[in-house]
Amino acid sequence: MGSKSRFTGVLEVGRARHDDGVRRLVESFHAVPAGEPVRLAKPTSNLFRPRASSSSPGLDTTGLTRVISVDPVARTADVQGMCTYEDLVDATLPHGLMPYVVPQLKTITLGGAVTGLGIESTSFRLGLPHESVLEMDVLTGAGEIVTARPDGTGREQALWRGFPNSYGSLGYAVRLRIALEPVQRYVELRHVRFDSLAALEDGLARIGESGSHDGEVVDFLDGVVFSAGEAYLCLGRRTDEPGPVSDYTGVRDKQAVYYRSIRHGGPAGSVVRDRLTIRDYLWRWDTDWFWCSRAFGVQNPRVRRFWPQQLLRSSAYWKIIGLDHRYDLGNRIGALRGEGPRERVVQDVEVTVDRCAEFLDWFLREVPIEPLWVCPLRLREGAPAPGGTRPWPLYPLAPDTLYVNIGFWSSAPIEPGMAEGAWNRRIEDEVSRLGGHKSLYSEVFYSREEFDRLYGGGHAASLKAEFDPEGRLPSLYEKAVGTR
Repeated sequence: MGSKSRFTGVLEVGRARHDDGVRRLVESFHAVPAGEPVRLAKPTSNLFRPRASSSSPGLDTTGLTRVISVDPVARTADVQGMCTYEDLVDATLPHGLMPYVVPQLKTITLGGAVTGLGIESTSFRLGLPHESVLEMDVLTGAGEIVTARPDGTGREQALWRGFPNSYGSLGYAVRLRIALEPVQRYVELRHVRFDSLAALEDGLARIGESGSHDGEVVDFLDGVVFSAGEAYLCLGRRTDEPGPVSDYTGVRDKQAVYYRSIRHGGPAGSVVRDRLTIRDYLWRWDTDWFWCSRAFGVQNPRVRRFWPQQLLRSSAYWKIIGLDHRYDLGNRIGALRGEGPRERVVQDVEVTVDRCAEFLDWFLREVPIEPLWVCPLRLREGAPAPGGTRPWPLYPLAPDTLYVNIGFWSSAPIEPGMAEGAWNRRIEDEVSRLGGHKSLYSEVFYSREEFDRLYGGGHAASLKAEFDPEGRLPSLYEKAVGTR
């Protein structure tokens, strides 16, 4: 990781080519007839909720998929909105830098993580992806390019604060300038075992507050819950110290699966150490899409032996999921085995750390899904926004508060007489009871009143009126909930 990027001219496209890409995007926007839906023509997506079909060709994003430039002195990068984190990381790591927060899947785009909500193991100290945005150019629903920034005019600042969690209801980011932080060559890992949910909650709160454990600094923090009596926190420390590294990418060891390496049979508080290169650490979950590759049989040693290494990645599993969505393959195969239909339960929720054990206990008793991912987060901004509002009104987390993201991605059996979305509705009710939120990348069943209470309803409406007055883009509620 030197000072000069070997990707210059490959991933870094320069401002002139970027401006040409923006011009083509804007022209394609104005070519969509009035009354026709406006959507992006993207080759990848990380959404699990249904999408409305459209005959519209979509906006031309082909010139907006790269890094414009990296400034290693200022520790910033100018990045096109449809650039994937895989390409972004490949452009910044040679400078010894990384984005503040790198979501787990390689095909997530920077614009997608900002307009949605990204999270990862740096979020307990560096917040969410949109908090590292210094400024961004947004193609609004009115067809204009607005540069949103925290110190801009009232309108520019309103868009900068209102864009996170808007999911394309206000417009699309075409350029983002983000802050970067230094990294080192390796991440030294400690997998610490907990034998109760209360102890896990205490560990999350203590380490999330102090940034250390047993006298050793913690730069990265997440964990896995396998059962009420077996959970782990994965503590990462940046280092340049030489030493052997593990490989969970399938290059050297086809059978190695990261989440399985976390488990060990020691007593509570016992530690197993591991070490990864920084790049392999950032993508440790992508190889097996956390643990979801087991649903496709890829963790079966006999299948994995013949599974191409280049297909050990989340984008390959997405193609299978796309076929399942289209043809209901999972339930068709289950029927051949004599199994009943299943409801997809793919969600990430946030509760404050003091309600974490309570939610986990309820979930493990009531919902037949495991393991669960846990990841603490705290907003970087220490003070409310002007006027006493929360810093990010469409996902109003409280400042100076540690939350825990809990992710679960599987399915549950549909029992006779169950209503549509029964499992997801039960989870939504419990999260609301505990004062939490859930991310909107998957299916949502909230009533309009509940949705508006949780996701800045009145504020969302005023932003919509300002930046998409003719309603060319669906509202946030229409995007997330649809016609339910």
